[in-house]
Amino acid sequence: MSVTRSGQRRLHTHRESVHREECTQCFDNQVSAMPAIDGVDGIDVCLTCYNGGCLDRGRHHAQTHFERTGHPLSLNIKRRPKPGRGDQEPPLKRIAIQEDREEDRYSFETTLRSWVDGGALVPEGSKNAKARHCLGSDVKSLIEEVMATMSSARQSEVKAWEEELIGCEHTLTIYQTQSKLIPTVGQAHCANCELTGNLWLCLTCGSLGCGREQFGGVRGNSHGLRHYEESKHPVAVKLGSITAEGTADIYCYDCDESRIDPELSTHLSNFGISIYGQVKTEKTMTELQIEQNFSFDFSLTGEDGKILQPVTGPGLTGLRNLGNSCYMASTIQTLFALPSFKDRYGNLATSATHALTCPEPHPAACLECQMLKMADGLMSGRYSVPRVGPNIKSDHPQFQSPTQDEELAVVFQEGIKPSMFKALIGKGHPEFSTMKQQDSEEFFTYFLKVLRQDHKKRATAATDGIDDATEVFRYGIEHRLQCMDCQRVSYRVDSQDVVSVPVPTHAKNGGAKNDLGKVEYEDVQLETCLDMLTSVETLEYRCPSCNKNVIATKQSKFSTFPSVLVIQARKFQLVDWVPQKLDVPVHLPPSNTLSLDEYIAHGIQEGEVPLPTEDAASSSMAPALLEFNEEALAMLEGMGFPRIRCQKALLATGNSDAEAAMEWLFAHMDDAEAISMITDMGFTSAQASKALRETGGNLDRAVDWLFSHPDDTGESNIAAGISLAAAPAGSNASGGSNALPARYRLKAFISHKGPSVHSGHYVAHIRDDGEWIFFNDEKVVRADAESVETLKPLAYLYIFERL
Repeated sequence: MSVTRSGQRRLHTHRESVHREECTQCFDNQVSAMPAIDGVDGIDVCLTCYNGGCLDRGRHHAQTHFERTGHPLSLNIKRRPKPGRGDQEPPLKRIAIQEDREEDRYSFETTLRSWVDGGALVPEGSKNAKARHCLGSDVKSLIEEVMATMSSARQSEVKAWEEELIGCEHTLTIYQTQSKLIPTVGQAHCANCELTGNLWLCLTCGSLGCGREQFGGVRGNSHGLRHYEESKHPVAVKLGSITAEGTADIYCYDCDESRIDPELSTHLSNFGISIYGQVKTEKTMTELQIEQNFSFDFSLTGEDGKILQPVTGPGLTGLRNLGNSCYMASTIQTLFALPSFKDRYGNLATSATHALTCPEPHPAACLECQMLKMADGLMSGRYSVPRVGPNIKSDHPQFQSPTQDEELAVVFQEGIKPSMFKALIGKGHPEFSTMKQQDSEEFFTYFLKVLRQDHKKRATAATDGIDDATEVFRYGIEHRLQCMDCQRVSYRVDSQDVVSVPVPTHAKNGGAKNDLGKVEYEDVQLETCLDMLTSVETLEYRCPSCNKNVIATKQSKFSTFPSVLVIQARKFQLVDWVPQKLDVPVHLPPSNTLSLDEYIAHGIQEGEVPLPTEDAASSSMAPALLEFNEEALAMLEGMGFPRIRCQKALLATGNSDAEAAMEWLFAHMDDAEAISMITDMGFTSAQASKALRETGGNLDRAVDWLFSHPDDTGESNIAAGISLAAAPAGSNASGGSNALPARYRLKAFISHKGPSVHSGHYVAHIRDDGEWIFFNDEKVVRADAESVETLKPLAYLYIFERL
């Protein structure tokens, strides 16, 4: 970064976030959706901070940016597709990052604008004194560098790809046994069969073996895997994926993960392969996964075979898939269909006020700005316009008209591209910052935590009175534990957002696979799943009153009910610690209505005696009396966990099952260490535990939360033995209300196709004014009743609104 005499900042290519593709506060882009000031469209890039602002008459974010910051100059950028190229961007792939150049697809027009002159355009060679003073002498080179710099959206995508893959001890310590020449691509074939494609080169010995059969007709007999099993050589590279830039598809069989090899060029030269001049000829495994994602057959035809009708307008805007972002799109569409999110973020007056008072220096880094932007994008209808005619595409209806010779046909809208939103939400998260497919329920819960943290920060900054849209999901779940020896009880109430119900699995035909190679399962009623969730279970328990191991009963019921009920159907089983999804049909009650009245908790009853508190129990228990399941303890210690953590996990899960204890350990991996570090700063254990719960276990955010909540003691929402049932109707100590009746109607459901919750494709069905709308990325159609009834039993998440 350098500065001119006038104070104008200078950037160096690839080192600044230049928001030149679209406005940071709405989805207007370099071909604006509406007529703009002075008849000029496009995006204005501030030449001081490189913020992108639109010129829409109603929103005028470029002008608002000047009013807020005083930055005097901007560069107006307009984009037009080159003939024959079209304006449709292909799905993001690694190859596209390096090979898809903007200048090949578009022509650009750039013009300076002086805001100190009321937003007047400054033609090249202008003698405007104010403009010259602000520009300095190097304006031409500055403009060239702005246009040459990778845009912020592309920078985020590249970073996400780079964060996805890392090296490992095996790729960093490859020992090559011998030097030998490998035939060039096209002449090489597998050492064990005649396949010439999908070849994997062992980086230890140079053996060539074909890979596994892949989606899209990629043949393979797994001879590369067989070579690893016989030789234990861990790392291989896909021969046709090597590029001149030194990238390639590299796989570590020991880790069972895709990796990077920082010394790939050196390792390839051992086999006579020079990366210079290499041309990528085959798709990487990630590209194949993305292609499979896009190709999952969520039919866009009704039961009668007719194509479902695309719909456009307010609330009917699609979200373009960024490669593996359907889990996010389906969740966001569902949230912004709820009144709490519409009211909170869909108000134009709120948006205009925040644009002028935003405390963040850059709107792209402000969660409030990006939520208001998303609301405008989805709800305004400004970007939900159909494309018409073959090969005709427009950012707005007036962009291009078809000729009389072309057959008009309404096709799917473009939708909006949520790159900026995804980059901000996923920032710093080990999973959501990558381009990997994720679990929609995990994203939902994480997203609520991010919104709540931002809401609390804003409330602390004297913006009280702003509603928290996420409160509609909160409810209390009461856990009752009773010792069967002394009959004493303990009660605990936790605040939650998602009701995760077990789904019983009973295979048909003895588990035999059907003609499609799948196991079919018996139908299940949703009430059966709720009955299982709230049923009484027995477990082994160290009773603090009896001071010995006993049999106890445990039961969980609702202490309060949420305004919006989210139910996750746990239709998966763990296979090698990877969740594999099962297609178990779950049927909802008639008319899509559900009553939870019978599942309400009643708190401590007359005559019940509370168990001692945890602190009192821990002070009275003699460590010598603890008897752990030695077999389970040995298994856990054998996996490398410290003994004290293994003992804690066994106590927390009944001291009987190593698998349950292991799941607990993975879910509480950093609890002890994080709590210890926070208590060392002077906070209590209760405060540390609550802060970690509120921030999803993130240590840095937990510390920030504690300093912004100095009066929070961290105590439980409800003390042992105190019943929420005695509180007035509408009590929300844990969120929600305990008033009856608790009746719900289905608002939306999110479906998933694919073998695992971490692969495949997510879509959403949302009920709008009595009819169902199907959201499949940017494809938004009116769903027919029969197809809804077919897909609904196979959904993954159900969203109900309280009546």
